[in-house]
Amino acid sequence: MVFHWSLELRPAISQMSETTGTFYEQLTTLAREGPAFVLVILTDSLGSTPQDAGAKMLVTLAGLHTGTVGGGKVEAKAIGLAQEMLTAGGPAPRFVNWALRTDVGMTCGGSVKLYFEPHAGGGAGAAWPIWVFGAGHVVQALVPVLAPLDCQLTVVDPRREWLDKLPRTRNARYVEAPEPADLVPTMPDHAFLLCLTKGHSFDRPVLQRALAERNFPFVGVIGSAAKAKVLQKEMIAAGLPARRAKQFHCPVGLPFGNNDPREIALSIAAQLLTVRDKLKSG
Repeated sequence: MVFHWSLELRPAISQMSETTGTFYEQLTTLAREGPAFVLVILTDSLGSTPQDAGAKMLVTLAGLHTGTVGGGKVEAKAIGLAQEMLTAGGPAPRFVNWALRTDVGMTCGGSVKLYFEPHAGGGAGAAWPIWVFGAGHVVQALVPVLAPLDCQLTVVDPRREWLDKLPRTRNARYVEAPEPADLVPTMPDHAFLLCLTKGHSFDRPVLQRALAERNFPFVGVIGSAAKAKVLQKEMIAAGLPARRAKQFHCPVGLPFGNNDPREIALSIAAQLLTVRDKLKSG
């Protein structure tokens, strides 16, 4: 199943003894700097329930981080399930429908539906984050190469049908987003970014925001040296400083192999590992 980040649910929150900022500001901080966490949303309630639909909270392995879905037994059970999901380490979201009397052990009637969405977090102890924009043929070949590594993959594409073709793996999440560039601000600071979309006009908005607003350790774009020059020219025309407009790898990947998507995927994986190890050593 492909899960969907609505742009209202953008990541956020830092692990502090006293939480500050709005819920979504905290969600963003967690996603960039904190430990793994689960976003829990009360999607529906029926009868005598302790909170209304739309209530939400963030849970880490340490317990409730911020927010509430009602307190008491409902919240305790939800926190427990979220912590179980974090311990298991899977990226798949989950829906539950609990009857308060029989499933939760409360005396009042009613029921609640809850949505649990795990996030890898972005702290120093988190797995290596790799964000891939695009889900086409090269990405279909790349995900199986990267998935066995100690990394956290996020693949973003507006096309659900292509996301649905990707293999299900414990450390990959697939995000359907109509405007992929809008997710660039939610990425961890130390993420590696790949623009492997279906075309130049889809790569450039992601690249523009990445270079204008963030400072990722690696930014790669599929294509040719000629495409790189066009991208640079367009980004400079849009206001990006000339020096910054050159700070990406295109063509992405080490110079070996042919144009078969599987060989391109291997060359990209090799470059990512080379850069990762160089950053670690130096």
